[in-house]
Amino acid sequence: MSLDGTNSYVLQASGHTSVAVVDPGPLEETHLRALADCGDVELILITHRHADHTAGSARLQELTGAPVRAADPAHCHGGGQPLRDGEVLHPAGVEITVLATPGHTSDSMCFHLPGDGVRGAVLTGDTILGRGTTVLDFPDGTLGSYLATLDRLEALGPATVLPAHGPVLPSLEAVARDYRLHRQDRLNQIRAALDRLGRDATAGEVADAVYADVVPSVRRAAEQSVAAQLHYLRQEAGQAPGR
Repeated sequence: MSLDGTNSYVLQASGHTSVAVVDPGPLEETHLRALADCGDVELILITHRHADHTAGSARLQELTGAPVRAADPAHCHGGGQPLRDGEVLHPAGVEITVLATPGHTSDSMCFHLPGDGVRGAVLTGDTILGRGTTVLDFPDGTLGSYLATLDRLEALGPATVLPAHGPVLPSLEAVARDYRLHRQDRLNQIRAALDRLGRDATAGEVADAVYADVVPSVRRAAEQSVAAQLHYLRQEAGQAPGR
């Protein structure tokens, strides 16, 4: 589910001694101490609530004294305030624009670094991955909000993608377009499955038809994504399933 593990990012502008850390990851002491040793940690940012991103954040706050900021107040520590959409931060001399990007989860945030290279970069958390596509953590994450998020990210152009799992990718707009096409393909597969199974088919029944080849370890994730897509077809998009 986490590919090669969680990518933690250390941000620092030239000439600065302090750093900012994005997504400390799980509660793994060696990793957290390595992050703490990267410099004077000024700020800790969280992309979303899942434990593989947040579990080590309170410990890193203890090690560094830096506040932890996330969209969800439950994951803010050390006096950190909840993140706000459109907020511009300047930790360690780095300009960061906070973007609310719900879909994977309701509290998912991306961080736009317009000054990182010629085209800028975006820390995408689990909203866009370095390999494959992300799971919608339904009912907290929904397809309607995710499609709107993809539109927002595509508008940022060919920025470098810095995902929380998997390798760096070269063009955010291209990846966002590919993700949207993938979602549309899946919706078409689910419409076809509903034509065969009946409009009241369950997420499990549809997953059996559409994700028949998935390994058991990701079966639950596949069923969550089907549930999100069924919700979209039946309620969010106002469409009749099977059409």
